[in-house]
Amino acid sequence: MAINEKSLSVLMFPWLGHGHVSPFLELAKKLVTRNFIIFLCSTPANLKSIKQKLINENLTQKIHLIEIHLPCLTDLPPHYHTTNGLPPHLMSTLKKAFAMSRPIFTQILNAIEPDLLLYDLLQPWAPKVAAEKNIPSVCFVTSSATMFSYMFHNFQNPNLVFPYPSIYYRDYELARMIKNKDLESIEQQKKDDTSVKLCFKRSSNIVLIKGFKELDGKYCDYISSLTNKRVVPVGPLVQEPTSDVDNSLILKWLNQKSKGSTVFVSFGSEYFLSQEDREEIAHGLEQSRVNFVWVVRFPKGEKLKLEQALPLGFFKKVGERGMVVEDWAPQAKILAHPNIGGFVSHCGWNSVMESMKIGVPIIAMPMHLDQPLNARLVEEVGVGLEVVRDKNGKLERETISQVINKVVLGKEGEPIRAKAKKMSATLGVKGDEEIDDVVQELVKLCKKSKSIRCFNLF
Repeated sequence: MAINEKSLSVLMFPWLGHGHVSPFLELAKKLVTRNFIIFLCSTPANLKSIKQKLINENLTQKIHLIEIHLPCLTDLPPHYHTTNGLPPHLMSTLKKAFAMSRPIFTQILNAIEPDLLLYDLLQPWAPKVAAEKNIPSVCFVTSSATMFSYMFHNFQNPNLVFPYPSIYYRDYELARMIKNKDLESIEQQKKDDTSVKLCFKRSSNIVLIKGFKELDGKYCDYISSLTNKRVVPVGPLVQEPTSDVDNSLILKWLNQKSKGSTVFVSFGSEYFLSQEDREEIAHGLEQSRVNFVWVVRFPKGEKLKLEQALPLGFFKKVGERGMVVEDWAPQAKILAHPNIGGFVSHCGWNSVMESMKIGVPIIAMPMHLDQPLNARLVEEVGVGLEVVRDKNGKLERETISQVINKVVLGKEGEPIRAKAKKMSATLGVKGDEEIDDVVQELVKLCKKSKSIRCFNLF
């Protein structure tokens, strides 16, 4: 494929989860407006949801989708070559297949010969392949700097208290991580030959991270001090709400509510509530005084009707005050609606960024991994409030309703609502300031590489 001599070509290679592919895609959209040509490489299972988006946004000539076909392993057919809908017990198999795709990735790299490789945290072999061809590589972290500063601190200073006391795991969260063997995975990362440390080490001079200075700049600086890599924030990188008219039932229903009176309830596309949590949340919403749109998801193969999954008589009790939808809803468009006054969220990093950019306060219900630390950050900067579980890690309906009412309706929630709006305004003024810095860094890096042709971006 012929490449404009004045353009830089970038091969993007994210991990196989929607929460990773999506920020890579949003970064690609930013870079193509600055004369970059992007090749986004992932499995067909991930790319199929992106193709129509690129067509709709007229980006097919600037963002090229490259399919990588993983080796066929037992119990891992091609439709499972993604974390979306992947049964938890197959995660290790997917990681194994991904690592085995190195020869296929090498062929792709040889065919494209990009000026730069932008890679994720679970493939330290990818920058090594690029280095063999004298192609510079940069690691792009799609999770929060808060979480990674905490992680690297524990890698290098396990006997020292983390220097930012507002960021921590509660006892029940640590107990859950032990039960789910998450701590074993983190312990493995302390070894020099594991992915996260190697991915940072093999990144050329800088590491990109999703976030912005006003939010988590001090955590970016702390990562830099621990890893000797300059950590460069790239901004929130969330999908912009579309401006087209939406006649969906959800938006029609929402139009009938008053300003700021409704919460959007969603726990991400790859996490499924336990029956116990689902019932407590249902009762909490019922007991609250707000309207709500709740997206309920079930694992693939679990056939439940909403009436069966929720407490008996729930729909009759909430009446017109609540709408429950299954599987998916246009999150960005809903959050941007003026009648939304809060976001009940698991605090996945993409959702936190989206909420902050739009200016919606967060009712935090973190579930696992980095989400508890993200929830602590939300409280630290004053844009939300956490629903704290009991000492055994169980949600309580009374606490849920109290926190929702406080954040959305109560006088004591006014500072939170004001701070959320202020944060959104700050991001609006900043615009693409971080992306401009990123472009300068990438161009500077590529100019030093012998593999780069002469070009002039400016």
